[in-house]
Amino acid sequence: MKAIVSITLDDVFVIHDIKVIEGDKGMFIAMPSRKGADGEFRDIAHPISSEMRTKLQDLIIDRYQTEIVGQ
Repeated sequence: MKAIVSITLDDVFVIHDIKVIEGDKGMFIAMPSRKGADGEFRDIAHPISSEMRTKLQDLIIDRYQTEIVGQ
């Protein structure tokens, strides 16, 4: 894990505890999750479409690289 971030959407909604992770295939994000009674983890906030997830992930990783890595 590289970072834990929060994002604010349209100055009206915030999502905390988004993890920036470096995996074998590069950087990705993991949305905040909670462990259920069955032991499985489920996202408690997440994009509905894969297109939005990609946009959000790209935005967060780009900002991470700019702020932390300086690239």
